Amino acid sequence: MSDVKFDKIALIGIGLIGSSLARVIREKKLAKHIAIATRSEKTLARARELNLGDSYATDNATAVKDADLVIVSVPVGASGAVAHDIAPALKEGAIVTDAGSTKSSVIAQMAPELPAYVHFIPGHPIAGTEYSGPDSGFSTLFVNRWCILTPLPDTEKTALKKLESFWTACGSKIDTMTPEHHDLVLAIVSHLPHIIAYNIVGTASDLEKVTNSEVIAYSASGFRDFTRLAASDPTMWRDVCLHNRDAILEMLGRFSEDLSALQRAIRWGDGEALFDLFTRTRAIRRDIIEAGQEVDAPDFGRRKAGN
Repeated sequence: MSDVKFDKIALIGIGLIGSSLARVIREKKLAKHIAIATRSEKTLARARELNLGDSYATDNATAVKDADLVIVSVPVGASGAVAHDIAPALKEGAIVTDAGSTKSSVIAQMAPELPAYVHFIPGHPIAGTEYSGPDSGFSTLFVNRWCILTPLPDTEKTALKKLESFWTACGSKIDTMTPEHHDLVLAIVSHLPHIIAYNIVGTASDLEKVTNSEVIAYSASGFRDFTRLAASDPTMWRDVCLHNRDAILEMLGRFSEDLSALQRAIRWGDGEALFDLFTRTRAIRRDIIEAGQEVDAPDFGRRKAGN
């Protein structure tokens, strides 16, 4: 049992992140009471069937009443509306955090809505799969994964320490940085790869119409791995693009320049440039494996659907 203990934790949103949190909180006994809120009656009913919480509501304010820790796990474009909903019901001294993959936008949306007597500490657990919904979660999702916190200048150290301890108890490694730096880093390591995957799969979808299903038939040659990224929640990724626009556009610009250089190397038969690029990028893969952020397996060690 962990030393971290909250009387009540409220989870706003019960998709992959929220349902994984519910499971690890229960497993590690991190709270006496888990309150769950989601707008969908159907999703809420499924969360109840899975016994993910102790109380359930479609009203966010109801869920956060008397909560010591509130974790908002919704598409980033909905962050401000959620903050507006819960603000009047938050108790003094409560910690409010989020799991959004953009931070500057979330802060701009949520901070003006939240009362001064709560501790707002934006966060981002860098963990996930392409699956969504309450059935998709699992208690080990955060194990050995980074959780980045972007505390505001006036954040109280005791509250920050308690939130860090919570994520550590969930299995995460903790880092802190400014919201702007977070958004730039995530634009290249997460947002750009997903955007490229969506674009490649979209191109292949058009090609599929004229190739007698050969794109799907031969997908194991590399296309398959792009489809995993491109299967992610479209609402979430629409909001990411809209709410981390500047950083994503900067990274897309850099990518376009590098892609042009690659085109030139192929066009002019520059084997040395091609070999150097492929050698350098292969080394990055090894570094990720050695850092414990991936496994050296053909299926990347990811769970199969239904497991």
